[in-house]
Amino acid sequence: MIKKFIPFLVILGLVALIVTIFLSVASQKQMIVIKEGNAYKEPFEMIVNKYQDSDCGMVIDNMNYISQVISPTGKTWFFHDHGGFVKWLEDKEFRDEAVIWVMSRDTKKWIDGRSAYYSLRDKTPMGYGFGAYEKKASAHVDFDTMRLRMLRGETLNNPHIRKQLLGQ
Repeated sequence: MIKKFIPFLVILGLVALIVTIFLSVASQKQMIVIKEGNAYKEPFEMIVNKYQDSDCGMVIDNMNYISQVISPTGKTWFFHDHGGFVKWLEDKEFRDEAVIWVMSRDTKKWIDGRSAYYSLRDKTPMGYGFGAYEKKASAHVDFDTMRLRMLRGETLNNPHIRKQLLGQ
């Protein structure tokens, strides 16, 4: 008699296991890659290890070089290296209308990415070297110069540029 119930018990056990796994996965918090509905185009407060870079897909685990790009429709994308948002934004229709927020290294607050000044020598997550600053220093460049350097490949990832800027 018990032998008749063994297949039923095995199937029931497998179903219970599958349901448990499904509920466990469903309850885990998903990474945030994009947020919609940002009508005021203000930067979102970000939390370490909760957001994913929209360019390279890596988890944003450091808040020193973060940036956000907001489209005219209020969609917001997140980045952990300023060079990444430049590369990502280049082929977007809304490139010139996008609102860009960058985390300032000197004042530790969100500032307008188009008004920021950029270092060429910072040690950034993707190695591009562009740190954003609210206050201009002699070695800093403006947004347009940083963007052009990024698109030309004139970053610290380029050995010739690295040697020129850092002597390495």
